[in-house]
Amino acid sequence: MPTSDANAVRGWPTGSEDTDVQAVLAALEDNACRAILEATSNEPLTATELSERCEIPMSTAYRKVEMLTDADLVEERVRINTSGKHATEYRPCFDDVIVSVAESGSVEIELTKPAAESESPHAVAGD
Repeated sequence: MPTSDANAVRGWPTGSEDTDVQAVLAALEDNACRAILEATSNEPLTATELSERCEIPMSTAYRKVEMLTDADLVEERVRINTSGKHATEYRPCFDDVIVSVAESGSVEIELTKPAAESESPHAVAGD
């Protein structure tokens, strides 16, 4: 799907050929994945925090985060604690997901990405 000018203003180019349609659809269909996306919409969270907030086992949280990462819907970053204990946290890396079905019947996914990442790939948190 070609990039439109309206979307180019919003963020990075959309319509990437790298988008795995099946991975995105599978992640969006999954209840736990949707719960993780909702939980991380306001702030990045660790797997432990996701497990608690989404009321899912830790093993499920890790599996679902991997599923979302593979679908390019969530990104990882390091939360650096002043105590020296660092943790991986997760956050959505898209603004919108647009799913469309072409006249030929093929499914297309368009991800609009945030305009500018003002945050560094590392977050600092106190204990």
